[in-house]
Amino acid sequence: QVHLEESGGGLVQAGGSLRLSCATSGRTFSDYNLGWFRQAPGKERKFVAAIRWTGDTIVDIDSVKGRFTISRDDPKSTAYLQMNSLEPEDTAVYYCAAQDWVDWSATGSTRANAYRYWGQGTQVTVSS
Repeated sequence: QVHLEESGGGLVQAGGSLRLSCATSGRTFSDYNLGWFRQAPGKERKFVAAIRWTGDTIVDIDSVKGRFTISRDDPKSTAYLQMNSLEPEDTAVYYCAAQDWVDWSATGSTRANAYRYWGQGTQVTVSS
């Protein structure tokens, strides 16, 4: 069992930055890949970024490329999502998720149903 806890959300003005954290516990951190997803009110949950246990990353090109960066700190068992140049359209609940390290794929790891473990989410609100 893996426990995930997000933090770092909040209210920020357009153009600002936030860094989300995903603290994990329960298993060896390097045993799994991490993903970030977001869900705006009334919309489906969407992929943002993912990082493999090796450090390889995938970022959603259409919505966040060049603005968001995913990283992981294995000794701290924590993953991060650095978000810069935030836009009102980035307003959503952001979720951290984990999948077993063997399940990584360039397409599969962008799908919510590929992740077994989820955090409770953290709200990000970007004002215009």
